[in-house]
Amino acid sequence: MWGDKKQEAPARAQLPQQPSSTATSASPYSPEAKTMAPTDANYPGTSGGSTARLGASLHIKGEITGNEDLQIDGSVEGLVQLEDRRLVVGASARVTADIIAREILVYGNVKGNLRARDRIEIKKDGSVVGDLTTARIMIEDGAYFKGSIEIDKAGDAGDSNDIDKPAYTRANRSSAAATSSSSD
Repeated sequence: MWGDKKQEAPARAQLPQQPSSTATSASPYSPEAKTMAPTDANYPGTSGGSTARLGASLHIKGEITGNEDLQIDGSVEGLVQLEDRRLVVGASARVTADIIAREILVYGNVKGNLRARDRIEIKKDGSVVGDLTTARIMIEDGAYFKGSIEIDKAGDAGDSNDIDKPAYTRANRSSAAATSSSSD
């Protein structure tokens, strides 16, 4: 009976020591929670403990702001603002939003304007329809991009002694397989 055991002991302290064989109750501290941190090599830099993740079954409408790295695998409509952080749009993600971040990596589908202080990467299966503003850009073979690109050198911290207006390059592209080299 339930009365034989003390209920005060937190479930999370007991689960790591021995997994429960009666997994009939839905506990927020279940062993499945450990598998939510992506360890796939397809998402570089996201295996650290400081990356938040919106799972594939989540659908969000509104504004997302924060001060930690984020990986989106579900769908988002609205605004994503992570000023000094990295955003990864996963392969299963569908994002209809304007995005502002330090670094943006796109493996899935994005419709909206992207602004990254450091760089934007559109991976081979990624798709972006919208205008990009960034200091560095990489579009892999097979990626789809439609919009304009503005290379904003003002985003680099050490370029303040250059021209008053930021240097920019605009390119309209409407087909796949656009590439650019990056000086990494």
